[in-house]
Amino acid sequence: MTTVFLKREVARRVFAKELVSSTYTIRDESEKSPLYVLTPLGLKCNRVFIIGVLTEKEERGEDGNIYRIRVIDQTGSFIGYVGKYQPEAYEALEDIDTLTLVALTAKVRVFEGETGKFVTLRPETISIADPESRDYWVMETAVQTLERIREMEKGESETAKLAMEVYNTNLEEYKRVVKEAVERVMEDYGEFDVEEEMLEEEEDEELELDEDEDLSFEEEEIDLTELLKD
Repeated sequence: MTTVFLKREVARRVFAKELVSSTYTIRDESEKSPLYVLTPLGLKCNRVFIIGVLTEKEERGEDGNIYRIRVIDQTGSFIGYVGKYQPEAYEALEDIDTLTLVALTAKVRVFEGETGKFVTLRPETISIADPESRDYWVMETAVQTLERIREMEKGESETAKLAMEVYNTNLEEYKRVVKEAVERVMEDYGEFDVEEEMLEEEEDEELELDEDEDLSFEEEEIDLTELLKD
């Protein structure tokens, strides 16, 4: 008997603005390849990790066995549905009030409704987060978003070419979104070196994440301070 181990997809960091603007899905050539959502910045994602404020928690379904949730970050809102078939997330959500900071790992799905296609999340885990973890998430997501913008500007990768063809992405708009998200965090801390703060957080390992979450940084960091210049 042969045992097959399926590797979980890495949960990507992505702002709401980028994810909710996604409508295109792709699948790799492998027969067992998962379905990926292609974002306007060329990210292929099947799972995401986000931290934001839980602003809505509404019971749905005939027996009220599904929660419709809304989680907002500095750029927009994510919509998700949590049912009893995701027991870990469902049970945790029952004890979390709205207007609470939450961290969640979720599958990403694109559905086509009457008014068009839209993205929803199917959370696998949900937990209460703290402001420091949220701010770290914003900074890390900002770095990764700028990396994707840089790859789009180069236009060398196949996913970048496809994303530009599908979405005709306005890269300047996404630069502005990242800048505003970072500025909101920096207002709470004043002037500081973004890269130095991020690296210190990485060394301290203060965040409690899933074992498969990758917090590593590229050797070449993008200097966010350049983005914040007028």
